[in-house]
Amino acid sequence: MPATLIIVIVLSLIFDFLNGVHDSSNIVATMISTRALSPRKALSMTALAEFAGPFIFGVAVAETIGHEIVGSDSISIQVLIAALLSAICWNLLTWYLGFPSSSSHALIGGIVGAVVMGVGWQAILMPGLTKVLIALFISPVIGFIVGFIMLRLVQLLSFQATPRVNGVFKRSQIVTSLALALSHGTNDAQKTMGVITLALVTGGVIPSFEVPLWVKLLCASMIALGTSVGGWKLIRTLGAKFYKIRPIDGFSAQLSSASVILIASLFGGPVSTTQVVSSSIMGVGAAERISKVRWGVAGEILTAWFLTIPATALLAAGLYWLIICIIPL
Repeated sequence: MPATLIIVIVLSLIFDFLNGVHDSSNIVATMISTRALSPRKALSMTALAEFAGPFIFGVAVAETIGHEIVGSDSISIQVLIAALLSAICWNLLTWYLGFPSSSSHALIGGIVGAVVMGVGWQAILMPGLTKVLIALFISPVIGFIVGFIMLRLVQLLSFQATPRVNGVFKRSQIVTSLALALSHGTNDAQKTMGVITLALVTGGVIPSFEVPLWVKLLCASMIALGTSVGGWKLIRTLGAKFYKIRPIDGFSAQLSSASVILIASLFGGPVSTTQVVSSSIMGVGAAERISKVRWGVAGEILTAWFLTIPATALLAAGLYWLIICIIPL
């Protein structure tokens, strides 16, 4: 296996690990905020579910990332290195700042920027890129709507319940968090699987795009390890800064997020867990009272979302130029 291909695999696993660190906040923030579980127990349980996700629900998202955005015949190892470095740098920056930005956006932006710089726009498969962009940008809207409806439905069903129902919602978050972690592992770990498999095809190691078992095991393990570490700055952002989350809010937001992400994963749509969870939390809060949500914080996060793809695309283009000087085609 060439050294450049090993570099791609290592960078992919670093990205996968950071994705787990970044997105652990999405899954456990509401559960920790409502004291359903202690932080360490919540992260450990989530990590195990993250590992299991890709083996239970298949690899449709990996196939979308691996051969529906860019053809393997028009991509190079240098392009993949630039794309991954760009996404890693962006994840580290937003983690340091405490912004729950999208790792998915960062990866897509990095791939597009590096490919356009290295080969040109003609190498981009527009139907596949359109499918990805629609999934990324529509899913938060759907998350908000589903979160809004979910809280209203849960309130209706528990209208005559005593205050003891809060204990039920608190314990139920263990189940909804597991569902959310399974859906996240199914969607996000597959993005790294798609990149590594694409690199293996490009490097001539495997003849066609089919995710090897060892790739599945490595990627599932790394995202689980990243999740177990946890991104505490991001957990505080999602768990407290939008509004004070109650057990009924946490239950409704997690159930809404898990439903949207899992359905998207089964159809091969790579969505941003950060976006879906954040918008579901906002939808749940808005269903109770519009003024309950701190929309200023939501605006800051929205800005980070819209900046991610162009910023990582430009960064990847610059990195590609530097890499070509070091590792010629």
